[in-house]
Amino acid sequence: MLDGLQLDHLRTFVAAVDEGSFSAAGRKIGRAQSVVSQAIANLEGQLGLSLFERIGRYPELTPAGRGLLASARQIVRDSDTLKASARRLSEGLEPFLSIVIDVMFPQALLTEVVGDFAVQFPTTPLRLHVEALGAVAELVVNGRCSAGVMGTYPLIPPSLTSERLFAVEMATVVAPGHPLARWQGPIPLELAEAETQLVLTDRSELTRGIDLGVQSKNTWRLSDLGAKQSFLVAGLGWGHMPLPMVASDLAEGRLVQIKLEGPGPGILPMRAIYKADAMPGPAGRWLLDRIGAAGSGSS
Repeated sequence: MLDGLQLDHLRTFVAAVDEGSFSAAGRKIGRAQSVVSQAIANLEGQLGLSLFERIGRYPELTPAGRGLLASARQIVRDSDTLKASARRLSEGLEPFLSIVIDVMFPQALLTEVVGDFAVQFPTTPLRLHVEALGAVAELVVNGRCSAGVMGTYPLIPPSLTSERLFAVEMATVVAPGHPLARWQGPIPLELAEAETQLVLTDRSELTRGIDLGVQSKNTWRLSDLGAKQSFLVAGLGWGHMPLPMVASDLAEGRLVQIKLEGPGPGILPMRAIYKADAMPGPAGRWLLDRIGAAGSGSS
C-alpha cells in the first residue's frame, strides 16, 4: 500500500499545511481546490490515516498528520535536491566546486563573492581552501582543487594555465612604538636588516628554500597571516601586508606605514590558475569571472 505513495500527494499535503487551507494550497501549486482535496483524500487512503480534521472553516492537522509532517517535508526536500542535482549535471555543472584562494586575497571581497556564488549556484557545494605561496598552486597541480587564485608565488608551474584577475596593493608596516616607526623618510636597508622581519611561509615543496620578499637577516616565519598581523600590532617586528587587511589598523593607529630604501612591496597581482587540460566548469568559470570583476571594481 505504501509503495504506491505519490510524491505529488506529499507535496500537496505539505502545501496545504504551509498555506493553511486547501484553496490557498491550490493557488500555490497551480491546482484547483477540488484536485487538492482529492489528492489529500488519496494520500489518507493510502496511509490509512486521517491527516486533517475537516471541521470549521480551515482544516487542522490531526495528531497523525502532525506526526507525519516532518517526514513528508524531508521526502519533498530530498526530491527537490535530487532534481536540482540531476539538472545541474545535465547542464554540465560541477557536482561540487573545490577552489583555493591566496591568503593575501582581501577577506571582505572574498565574503562578498562567495555570497553571490551561493545565490547563483545554491545547490553546488563549495570547498574553499586558503593557502599561501606555492601551496596555492600545489593544490591545483595535485588535483585537490579545480582552480585557484594565486598572488604570493610569482612562478606559474608549466602544467597550469593562468589569467590575470586584479591586483592587491601591499604596504610595509610596523607598530607605532617600533624603532623603525620613528624614522623620517625612506629607511636605509641596513637598519631594516637589523630588525626582525615577520615573513609569511608555507609547507609547499614549490617554495622550499625560496625566499620571497625577505629583506632582513633576522626573520620570524609564520604560516598564518592573521598571526603575522597580530605580531605586527604587538610590535614584534616589521613586515609586508596586503593594504586592505591592515587598513583599519592604520586608520586607528595600531600600525603605521613605513617605506624602505629601494623598491617597495608594490602591487601583488592576483591570477586565476587551473590545469590546461581541465578548464573550469560553469560554476568555476562564473566564480573566477566574478572575482575578477569584483577585484577590478574595488582597486
